[in-house]
Amino acid sequence: MTKPVPDPPLTTQTSTTFGSCNGSHDPLFAVRAGVSSEDALIHTSILLKSAYQTNAHACEKVSTEVRGLLWATEQSLEMCLALVESLLDEVEARSATAALLRRSLQAGQSVVE
Repeated sequence: MTKPVPDPPLTTQTSTTFGSCNGSHDPLFAVRAGVSSEDALIHTSILLKSAYQTNAHACEKVSTEVRGLLWATEQSLEMCLALVESLLDEVEARSATAALLRRSLQAGQSVVE
């Protein structure tokens, strides 16, 4: 059976701080509570793409010994980016399905199972 009303979008529930420079001072930044999952995934994707590009550029500039470490980092970044992009695709698909369901209900159409 199809639910007539979709679940509300997921959001962050707590604030998470970062940027304390190994505890030498209070954190400078925070992920705030109430951020939508879709917005968080989009921002994460942008940050990972930036880190991936920075790491790829660094691979061209370093010695052979260090390059191996950077290639391992690049592989990890690529896996993280693929996971985030996959999650974002799912969030967007669910959002599109929910919007279609809302339009159908507003138009007075019956919900198809």
